Amino acid sequence: MQIEIAQFLTHLSQRRRLSPHTVEAYGLDLSQFQNFLEDREEDLDGVDRDTVRRFLSHLYDRGFEKRSIARKLASLRSFFVHLCQTERLVRNPALQVRPPKQEHILPVYLSEEEAAQVMETPSPNTLLGVRDRAILELFYSTGIRLRELAGVTVDALDLEGRLIRVLGKGAKERLVPIGGFAQIALKRYLERRPELLGGDKTNRLFLTRKGKPLSPSGIQGRVVRAIQKVTGRRLSPHVLRHTFATHLLDAGADLKAVKELLGHASLSTTQIY
Repeated sequence: MQIEIAQFLTHLSQRRRLSPHTVEAYGLDLSQFQNFLEDREEDLDGVDRDTVRRFLSHLYDRGFEKRSIARKLASLRSFFVHLCQTERLVRNPALQVRPPKQEHILPVYLSEEEAAQVMETPSPNTLLGVRDRAILELFYSTGIRLRELAGVTVDALDLEGRLIRVLGKGAKERLVPIGGFAQIALKRYLERRPELLGGDKTNRLFLTRKGKPLSPSGIQGRVVRAIQKVTGRRLSPHVLRHTFATHLLDAGADLKAVKELLGHASLSTTQIY
């Protein structure tokens, strides 16, 4: 089964062009299923609908959340579809297995006052403070994802046209408008970015103090601390994405327009707001 998993992950990466992060998540899900089968001395050829159900029950007993279990079932379904297409399996044993019923959890978001305070947390008198202010403003102004923001390059910005080109899930590009406050913050940062760049020539927009591209985890740490200073809670950068969407809809924005800005594949994902 390990060979089949490796071939499937290569298919996801090279043919479907999914991000390394997404491919890694598929790999982890399928490795868990492989370990489940090996512990019970079962093999891929013997997998049926009941096997998949027992796996989901096993995950539930181990304390996995329903959302996580549903994602793992989706990973299995995609894997089995691939095996059927390559004639490794005759039928998909996961198709008739229903995912656990999801609880409707409303997204956490900041009030307008809290969002404004978060934007003000970085020092305007330091280079890293100017950088962090640009990061926060860009998050709140566009609602882009953490990895999308980390991957932004200098040439993806059109500050005069107030647009940014974002590479989203599935390597899909989209243009997202930038608000006035974000435009100002980014201009200030770009004026001082050469001080971080040093002798390197990276085109990545946000840099560390040593001139290297700022990683998603590095950005996350800065944003989490900024939000915690205002709210007293450790909330992920995704809260700013929720806040962006919620404030837009509160102001009367069209749901379909917000869907396009967020890069959602389905309108039902946007409807949670």
